[in-house]
Amino acid sequence: MSGGIGRLSVNQWTVRSLGVPELVEACARHGIEAAGLWREPVADYGVARSAKLVRDAGLRVSSLCRAGFFNRPGWLDDNRAAIDEAAALGAACLVLVAGGLPAAGPNAPAAGSPGSTRDAGAVQGVAAVGAAGPGAPDGRKDLAGARARAIDSIAELVPYAAGAGVRLAIEPMHPMYCADRGVLSTLAQALDVAAVHPAETVGVVIDTFHLWWDPGVLAQIARAGRERRIASFQVSDFLPQLPADVLLGRAMMGDGVIDFGPLCRAVSAAGYAGDVEVEIFNADVWAADPDDVLARTKDRYTALIAGELAREREGLGAAVAAGRDRWHGEHRPRARASARRRERRRRRTGRHDRGGHGHR
Repeated sequence: MSGGIGRLSVNQWTVRSLGVPELVEACARHGIEAAGLWREPVADYGVARSAKLVRDAGLRVSSLCRAGFFNRPGWLDDNRAAIDEAAALGAACLVLVAGGLPAAGPNAPAAGSPGSTRDAGAVQGVAAVGAAGPGAPDGRKDLAGARARAIDSIAELVPYAAGAGVRLAIEPMHPMYCADRGVLSTLAQALDVAAVHPAETVGVVIDTFHLWWDPGVLAQIARAGRERRIASFQVSDFLPQLPADVLLGRAMMGDGVIDFGPLCRAVSAAGYAGDVEVEIFNADVWAADPDDVLARTKDRYTALIAGELAREREGLGAAVAAGRDRWHGEHRPRARASARRRERRRRRTGRHDRGGHGHR
């Protein structure tokens, strides 16, 4: 069973070697109607030029990646700039990554650099605790504080995003990234953060790579649907043997351990009908010919994703039809009997005499 590739979107990092113009051309060649863009290549080509290019090509921008990283100096100005970029591109959402612990993450000051709170020994694992000594409070390890910072930072962005007509999409990340990239690890956490804000301004990303392991994820996807919070659905597989750089542990669908069926059906049952974005960070995929990658993406999407989404929609449609038939089967005879009783009563009271007028 196949739903076609009409909802397929390719995230720019899946074919990382392609700039914005090359990506737009490649999508046109392959009949792909949507793409998730990244801020760096958009900046290289120019935001206004990128916006015009995708608009002229009729390409939907399923997301702009990424903003957030609230543990980074200057995060507020950078996030507001990202919101402006998303608005210019007409992106369906701006993906937010919460960032890691205060002194961790790809954008934190390097050890020994100005502003760094980490010494070289701590980075190398020589010193596992702060200068205050074992057992002393260490703000660098304040996970609760880091989560509170992310919650407060998102709240600060909401009015600006609402004014720009941009939907923020909080992305919970696999727990292995908690220290350096994402202190929000579960869909439940992301939904709790989003819950206090308007659904049209703050939603969540459901990413199979990050969430497949969570025993409560299907219930949380249903919750996300009820609360109208699903802003993006991203798919990729999870390698059974992670590489040394775990950021590159994503794989083409079917090359890892994820069972996509239950996740896709849950997302569809939750009412999500937007683009489905294939986002893969993988050295072998990046080294391959982009046209080969896109061809394989279409094949795997059709085989493993689209069919499951269509299956759920058709199942819901069949359930609705069956319910309707069952209702008619149960209630139509009763309705007819009730109509006959009313007719008999009218005749007994003379409300249907020959002249067609009732007696007073």
